[in-house]
Amino acid sequence: MRRKILLLLPALLLLGSCGVEPLTASTSAVPADASKPPALKYPVTKRIDHIDTYHGTRVADPYRWLEDAASGDTKSWIQAQNALAQPYLESIPARERIKQRMTQLWNYERYDTPLKRGNRYFYLRNDGLQNQSVLYITERLGAEPRVLLDPNQLSKDATVALSEFVPSPDGRLIAYSLSDGGTDWRTWHFRDVETGKDLPDVLRFIKFVPVAWTADSKSVYYARFPLKADGQGDDSKQREVFWHKLGTDVARDPLIFKVTDHPTRNPYVQISDDGRYAIFWLYDGSQSTGIYYRKLGRDGAPAGELVRLIDSFDANYEFIAEIDDVFYIRSNLGAPNGQVIAMPVAGKKETRVVLPAGPFSADEVSIVGRRIIVRYLQDAHSLVRVFDLDGKVQYDVRLPGLGTAQGFEGGVDDNETFFAYADFLTPMSISRLDVATGETELFRAPKLAADTSGFVVKQVFYKSKDGTKVPMFIAHKKDLVLNGQNVVQLYGYGGFNIAQQPSFSVPVLVWLEMGGVYAVANLRGGSEYGESWHEAGTKLQKQNVFDDFIAAAEYLVTEQYTSPAKIAIRGRSNGGLLVGAVMTQRPDLFGAALPGVGVLDMLRYHTPSANARQWSSDYGLSENEAEFRAQLAYSPLHNVHKVCYPPTLVTTADRDDRVVPWHSYKFAATLQEAQSCANPVMLRVETRAGHGAGKPVWMQIEDYADQWAFLVKSLHMEAGGPAVAAGR
Repeated sequence: MRRKILLLLPALLLLGSCGVEPLTASTSAVPADASKPPALKYPVTKRIDHIDTYHGTRVADPYRWLEDAASGDTKSWIQAQNALAQPYLESIPARERIKQRMTQLWNYERYDTPLKRGNRYFYLRNDGLQNQSVLYITERLGAEPRVLLDPNQLSKDATVALSEFVPSPDGRLIAYSLSDGGTDWRTWHFRDVETGKDLPDVLRFIKFVPVAWTADSKSVYYARFPLKADGQGDDSKQREVFWHKLGTDVARDPLIFKVTDHPTRNPYVQISDDGRYAIFWLYDGSQSTGIYYRKLGRDGAPAGELVRLIDSFDANYEFIAEIDDVFYIRSNLGAPNGQVIAMPVAGKKETRVVLPAGPFSADEVSIVGRRIIVRYLQDAHSLVRVFDLDGKVQYDVRLPGLGTAQGFEGGVDDNETFFAYADFLTPMSISRLDVATGETELFRAPKLAADTSGFVVKQVFYKSKDGTKVPMFIAHKKDLVLNGQNVVQLYGYGGFNIAQQPSFSVPVLVWLEMGGVYAVANLRGGSEYGESWHEAGTKLQKQNVFDDFIAAAEYLVTEQYTSPAKIAIRGRSNGGLLVGAVMTQRPDLFGAALPGVGVLDMLRYHTPSANARQWSSDYGLSENEAEFRAQLAYSPLHNVHKVCYPPTLVTTADRDDRVVPWHSYKFAATLQEAQSCANPVMLRVETRAGHGAGKPVWMQIEDYADQWAFLVKSLHMEAGGPAVAAGR
């Protein structure tokens, strides 16, 4: 079970094609007072007298009314903000050329890793500019595939997305989920693979969890939220696990498991490969998980009592696989870099360590073909090593470079698996791995009609405020001159045990073609160096993350890559918090800020849903006085003062139910009221969009075109030719 299920940064492994002339740009210094534009007239935002008291401290919340998304006042305010931002962004001359170039580069064929079930292979493919990737099926990898599901046919604006798909063990059926308009709520359907027709069964009120097939391919286990009085799902409560037999009334599905002895633990369900066990993974924060199980009968029905295999909730435990009544589990108890342990079913033998912790972080582990495949992080890039079930090294998987490898899914008895590889200059390719021999074979590699040979990627290490050595990737043109005047986009995340590894992105390639430098800082809070690196960026130590990011910007200035007026900072979700925090702490250090779908009110982030409350493993809770004091010190919303902030484009979406959009609304309103200079503070609110997953290609292009154009104008980027205007 993957632990990185909350606040996930949507992957930007977005590739491209089409032979056109690149968009180029260079930079030149512009004095801060040159042709100073008049201050914008922002929409009037009413203030109310609302005070909350935390541990004796009174905290004003004058824009609390913006939390009511259904109110007419909030809707009118959003319309007014978009009416200000959109004409401003569309009037920037460079925007249309940037959009055109992104569209051209996005137009190339790309694949995701195939998944084999029965004698069939299932995989996603996009022919280039399809808004949603299409699900294909084939009986043989080299044969012509056929379309099994095309989500582009489900809505006119392509905002209904295929979110997950899970083939049945025999490959005859497929369970798939749809997301409507960007919401995290999923509706699960079942399709007959042979006929292409859907069964009548539909499962609703599910978030973040796939269904789990029983061995006979006739039923599934699933975890959904309980229902409110109006019949809708209530995600302020804990999930409950049900069992559904295909062809029966969903309303009568029996409840199989629910947490009754703890208010915040949420269950996920998996079925062992041999179909004999239902495994319940209980999540209560990234360092507080447990594993229970129940034995199943031949028909998939529960046939035994609940067994609490791991009930200590003193570390992170992840179920990998069950083989011959032995559960293989990734654990970081006493092993910050992660270890693999083998735990027999209750009452049989003792637990043993199969793979002890090593020098690198064991970020992901799977078992395929009775081999343990470990994806290690070595200075934030992938090292893939394969072991036998006794922990003996078999081989390292050959990778094309210092990039990111992902995938390696399959059954414990499969003889093959597939993995994807990408780096900053290499679009995602798909390879097949013969698990027994270690031989790899390229399955698909995209043809990108852009020459990336003129760019270079380097990894540097810099010191943070407390002396900690932090890695950072820097990409730029080979002929870059270190004169302190280059435009830099600095990206970061720093949280939830999620590493920032090399990946390919069409918008980033366009940025590089424009002459920009792109930097990714591997901040504490991620998993780059195991649990100790993660923990050093959580709760009372969260300020370390912001110090790391500030130090990254200072390094880029000291090393003559750029100057403060030429640095743009960008981050999404937890990265949006990062941008909001550092721009309020060091507004003098940055030339522009792009906080996207950010967590910006740290005192109330946990109020909308049970999912948000579980972020407390990183953030803490304002109900705890020490954690409240730490939050108040960096919460972006509560640290805005009347100073000159850099040009800022706050982005969110009206249907984001992961990081609810009122974070961005309140932060933008506060910034606009406090801004003491002419630098613009804009709010861009997408409609029929959510946190990012399932966003159609057309909408992604519009979003990035707006952001990059905003940077062209804010950072005073000069055109590299007559076709692109500086847009000042």
